[in-house]
Amino acid sequence: MLPRRVVVLGDVMLDRFLYGEARRLSPEAPVPVVRLGRRDSMAGGAGNVARNLEALGGEPSLLALAGEDAEGEELAGLLGPAARLVRRPGRRTTVKLRVIAARQQVVRVDEEQERPADTAEEEALIQALADSLPGAGALVLSDYAKGVLTPRLCAEAITMARAAGVPCLVDPKGRDFARYAGADLLTPNAAELAEATGMPIASDAEAEAAARALLERVPVRAVLATRSEKGMLLVPRDGAAASVPAQAREVFDVSGAGDTAIATLALSVANGRDLEEAMRLANAAAGIVVGKLGTATCSAAELDHALREAEGAVGEALAGADAARLVREWQAAGLRVGFANGCFDILHAGHVRLLRDARRHCDRLVVALNDDASVARLKGEGRPLNSLADRAAVIGALAAVDAVTSFGEDTPLEMILQLRPDRLFKGSDYRLDQVVGAPEMASWGGETVLLDLLPGRSTTRLVEKARRD
Repeated sequence: MLPRRVVVLGDVMLDRFLYGEARRLSPEAPVPVVRLGRRDSMAGGAGNVARNLEALGGEPSLLALAGEDAEGEELAGLLGPAARLVRRPGRRTTVKLRVIAARQQVVRVDEEQERPADTAEEEALIQALADSLPGAGALVLSDYAKGVLTPRLCAEAITMARAAGVPCLVDPKGRDFARYAGADLLTPNAAELAEATGMPIASDAEAEAAARALLERVPVRAVLATRSEKGMLLVPRDGAAASVPAQAREVFDVSGAGDTAIATLALSVANGRDLEEAMRLANAAAGIVVGKLGTATCSAAELDHALREAEGAVGEALAGADAARLVREWQAAGLRVGFANGCFDILHAGHVRLLRDARRHCDRLVVALNDDASVARLKGEGRPLNSLADRAAVIGALAAVDAVTSFGEDTPLEMILQLRPDRLFKGSDYRLDQVVGAPEMASWGGETVLLDLLPGRSTTRLVEKARRD
């Protein structure tokens, strides 16, 4: 996507995370005792929409309210100069604290004050919006029902956006969506759509009927319902509905998936994409962030990789620079990245077991393949039997593998240095001092793991047998 500026107006909050281990129950009550490991803080709510826009290559302008308190000061520091926070005495900055152990949320503690913006706060935000809208590609109203998006402010913002020719997308809350009248798109989740209409939404037909009922009540251009594992459903005022299934992924945390979706939608629309194409991109982006812990974001590189997966190009070998970019983004999200390499000329049960076991030791697994010239040098005349493209397609189709790349050297050392993974995997037929890259891994705190092999499985033996037969 081309970088386009998107204005975000809504409820911003400070998301705090405590990560640790829970190995026993408290003797005081039937609750886990969490041994604290690390702390993290980031902007949530409308702030997370802005973070996702930036990660995707957009240029967010965030407008929101915060208190004149320590939490507001911390939030302002996290958001930086792209945010225009109206900070007022007497208003409390919303804080959400989550405690996470073993990749699961144990408890969430909210500190908040649900107080509608007063007249002075409304006026300050309207002026900030007037300053920000010129030249913007889209406006997002991110409503978390914390008081920023009053009926007056919604009406003024939508009117101003229409006058400026700026598409307005709304992530709504509550039962009464009338205050969003005139917007271009509403993006309720399944529960919000059911609450706003009082209608069932379990089946595709029911969800579409509820969306059309909403369109009859509220004059907006379209409704896009985000339906978790059922994907997304787009229902325009004029025209047929369209849907996209959820991309199957291991779900760790759904926090912020809606923020990612509307950020992707807004940036897509700002770049001139139609709503159906924007929905496809948003669905892929949301599928990425649910596989991460915390209030996560989706980067442009991750989105591109996910789209290639959806289009059946999962087995394409990424260029080294692209693979390194993907690894950096996974690591920035707190994911452990593993690395395995080899020729993988004929995929057999031993390979499948090795890669499956490797994936159990990490959150994302990158497999680096020797290119065809490298295989020929290492294995001799007649090898490889399968080209790099074919080998990448087969390896990339395995559920254990998250990305495939290739290298032309006789060893993977240069690729290991470029990617800097967290774990390096090799078969137990090697000793640790024989593994290329093991010393370098140790130098940046990485770990080399030797995995058990399936006895009697060998590509060389299979090739020799095939030639005899």
